[in-house]
Amino acid sequence: METKVEIPDGLGWVRRVPAGREWLAALPDRLAGCVEQWGLRLGRPFPQAFASLALPAELPDGDRAVLKLQYPDADSEHEATALAHWAGGGAARLLAHDPGRRALLVERCDPGTPLHAAPPDEALDVIAKLLPRLWRPAAAPFTPLAEEAAGWLERMPADWERAGRPYERRLLDTALGRLAELVGTQGEQVLVNQDLHAGNVLRASREPWLVIDPKPLAGEREFGVVAIVRGRELGHSPAAVRHRLDRLTAELGLDRERVRGWAIGHNLAWSIAEDAVSGHQIETARWLAGLG
Repeated sequence: METKVEIPDGLGWVRRVPAGREWLAALPDRLAGCVEQWGLRLGRPFPQAFASLALPAELPDGDRAVLKLQYPDADSEHEATALAHWAGGGAARLLAHDPGRRALLVERCDPGTPLHAAPPDEALDVIAKLLPRLWRPAAAPFTPLAEEAAGWLERMPADWERAGRPYERRLLDTALGRLAELVGTQGEQVLVNQDLHAGNVLRASREPWLVIDPKPLAGEREFGVVAIVRGRELGHSPAAVRHRLDRLTAELGLDRERVRGWAIGHNLAWSIAEDAVSGHQIETARWLAGLG
């Protein structure tokens, strides 16, 4: 009998793209295979998941975990490798991995309260302590930031045209120029996470806070704070963005202008996806570029 799969609202976007519909069609068999392989008892999916089907799981020994069936995008391809690389130091532990099914079994963070529930400056305290532990030397198989950014440089003008030019050409040119300057002048290559926002750091019991859902790259430390600087979870205003930029670069000894440049480029690179345009990312890029 086919396993019925509940798709939470956050994953509804996959129905609008051919690759997403193919993934949905394969999910019942993949889910059933994971249940059999690892002897799982599953709960209802987490509603906030956006790029994977994530479900609370109970292991045969009674331990609690999370089963993730990833949408097959390139950004999350090496998530399991990153979690294994960190080995539980500041991040959720990888318990098991089935590459063929793009399935991960990871440590459950209890109580699981997201970092953005804390006051913004307390949240920045947490980030400033976590990041140096996560910035471990990294190389293959992690995608180099230089390679990833080269893809952004190639795609961004076409995406901008396809989306109907949703922001001014001056902002696009600023982002392209900053990225071109940064790509070939990076410092030491460490494991950085381009999706380390305050919703992907959860209150836990083994450690006070643990990182989940990495989208890893090998790049310089200045890129490693970009997701927090540009994210709106800790406040969405010019003052809040500048405060995060100033505080994290000062406390972590980073080059402020390089962080600012990466953040402008990353905001715009991620502002257009499939048929959606993210207005808040465009707005943040304007603030960082001094254009709004």
